[in-house]
Amino acid sequence: MPKTTGVLVNAYDTLLLDLDGVVYLGRRAVPGAAEALVKARDLGVRLAFVTNNASRTPGAIAQHLGHLGIPAAPEDVVTSAQAAARLVAEHVPPGSAVLVVGGMGLRMALREHGLRPVTTALDAPAAVVQGIADNLSYGLLSEGALAVRQGAWFVAANGDTTMPTGRGEQPGNGSMSRVIATATGVEPVVAGKPEPPLHRESMIRTHAERPLIVGDRLDTDIEGATRAGVDSLLVLTGVAGPLDVLTAAPHHRPTHIAADLSGLHASVVPVRRGQGGWTCGGWTAGWQDGTLVLSGDGDHVEGLRAACAATWEAAGDGRADEDAVKAAVAVLSR
Repeated sequence: MPKTTGVLVNAYDTLLLDLDGVVYLGRRAVPGAAEALVKARDLGVRLAFVTNNASRTPGAIAQHLGHLGIPAAPEDVVTSAQAAARLVAEHVPPGSAVLVVGGMGLRMALREHGLRPVTTALDAPAAVVQGIADNLSYGLLSEGALAVRQGAWFVAANGDTTMPTGRGEQPGNGSMSRVIATATGVEPVVAGKPEPPLHRESMIRTHAERPLIVGDRLDTDIEGATRAGVDSLLVLTGVAGPLDVLTAAPHHRPTHIAADLSGLHASVVPVRRGQGGWTCGGWTAGWQDGTLVLSGDGDHVEGLRAACAATWEAAGDGRADEDAVKAAVAVLSR
């Protein structure tokens, strides 16, 4: 469990923030996100917006953030397109043709590394890079498959199977990249979270010494933080919910949990081990006859943190059984 005390954000010099599901959902800001981030910046904490979405350019993302009330410059944005472009540039000769199965964000990132984006396998590309795009077509996917079959190195900007939007979860790049992988039998090298290249790109750009990775997904944001050996904050405004956290494998367990980004400015309530189980705030969690029992009242995130401490202790290096923790989840949903 976290050893951080006092106000959470004060323990870190840089926030590496996921966007979809954390700062915004589609075109709408998550309630309270702008205020929390502006307050953090006013305290001297650097904000870096780290996204697996490779479809838009850093400039377009910064403009969108500005419209939501979060002042941001293009250099504050780190995308999986940039990580993918650096990865490709390190593996192919300068000036190489690279077939882009994706949007403008990927094309611009490749040009910044001196590579030549193309759209057809007839150009004999050295690599194929795929990222999500609204107008992704069968024709472009086919060109990508042809190029990979001809020997082009296959890179996916990210492996997210879904992406949260204002209308719900929609297919992500991980799902779309299965088209080329299935057609060719070649698995892509993934640049985005939780793989190392995107966090390496973030560290290069921010020079962070005490970073906190903030996200809404266990399999990308939190696992990425675990791989990088840095602290993480899971916010419950996107993909992951209480049941997901309670049954998480060790590499998917966040350091901190908050309802939303306002939790950055809350004091960390300690989680303690007692005779009756684990306590946090007004909550106590323990095991009875193989079932997680949660009792108390107050902030439901504190209840979830107590429940996580009890569950993760019992599960050890494994994962808790869903049926054993569902009663506790029901208590948190009241």
